Amino acid sequence: MSVSPKILICGRQGQVAQALQQRLGGLGELIVCGRDQLDLTQPASIRQQLQRLRPDLIINAAAYTAVDQAEHEQEQAFAINAIAPGILAEQALELEVPLIHYSTDYVFDGSKTSPYLEADTTNPLNVYGASKLAGEQAIIDVGCQHLILRTSWVYSTLGRNFLLTMQRLLTEKPELRVVSDQTGAPTWAGTIADSTCALIQRWRAGQAGAWGTYHLTAQGETSWFGFAQAIGQALRAQGKPCATLVPIASSEYPTPATRPLNSRLDCSALQREWGVSQSHWQTALRECLDEQA
Repeated sequence: MSVSPKILICGRQGQVAQALQQRLGGLGELIVCGRDQLDLTQPASIRQQLQRLRPDLIINAAAYTAVDQAEHEQEQAFAINAIAPGILAEQALELEVPLIHYSTDYVFDGSKTSPYLEADTTNPLNVYGASKLAGEQAIIDVGCQHLILRTSWVYSTLGRNFLLTMQRLLTEKPELRVVSDQTGAPTWAGTIADSTCALIQRWRAGQAGAWGTYHLTAQGETSWFGFAQAIGQALRAQGKPCATLVPIASSEYPTPATRPLNSRLDCSALQREWGVSQSHWQTALRECLDEQA
């Protein structure tokens, strides 16, 4: 492998893709491919581009993430989240390079009462989760050197996400009803990118742990209501108006796609195998908001 590796990032505008671009520049030559350069719905195009670019590391930060919309756009969701990762894995195997791929807590049904381990039985409740699980399996079936990193409740100061939606609604409305019976770990895209950077550094230094599937979220846990409360507290600290928050059950806020009630992921394996751990979600939220200021 070259002294300065060519790192291909699939995805340009997504939250994680943008965070990776900000943080990985010092590790090698970044090749960032958006949809116009790498259309994940076109298998032949993926193969052609990978053979032309011949990267030393492939990071798939592109995904179909419209959870509710996926319920009636199943074909597109599976094309991007399931078929494309398998093709990227095939190319990684042929080029003899590693693949880093991001997955989701939504591969689980949320019925477990404690945080999910990597080996726990998967049972997605919606099309998005099913498509992401199919992508995981496609990569595993190919057998390339890979890291599948499951994360949850991703947010940043860019794009469309819970943080930005709450910041807007909390300042516009007198009262806001937020689901309080779904628990998980809000995970800043910067946390995911920082952890990915650390993993790449371990690999480059010959200190890689076992390859495979790992959980990567912020430490701690809360509900969507608790996350909204923390966002509201930050707004008040800035002297901005903030709505009254009212906790509600998921049944009071029906959506096309069913969400798991328990999205908590146990991330101890990543710490044990790779020596990489994450900050508490509240600490990461403060860091994110400091960047936004």
